Amino acid sequence: MNDYFERLTKLLLEQNDQMSYAEARTWIELLWEDFETTYAKAGREYKGKEMTEKVLTQWIQQYGPRLHEVLLEKPKYRELFEKKKHLH
Repeated sequence: MNDYFERLTKLLLEQNDQMSYAEARTWIELLWEDFETTYAKAGREYKGKEMTEKVLTQWIQQYGPRLHEVLLEKPKYRELFEKKKHLH
């Protein structure tokens, strides 16, 4: 699992120079969990980690350069990042 997170984190950092490694990694973990949870709630058959990585890669390519701006707009995410900072 860590290999997937590392690849996606590096890709996000290539797309967005406004984030630290810890912030990018947090985004990857949140997006991964959110995608898999939403996919399962929709009753879809699990297609594996490769499919999740493919979807997240597409999201990063489309939204990665501006992903850091979500923290300004969404207090829920800002709180998660603040909690994570204290753990690192």
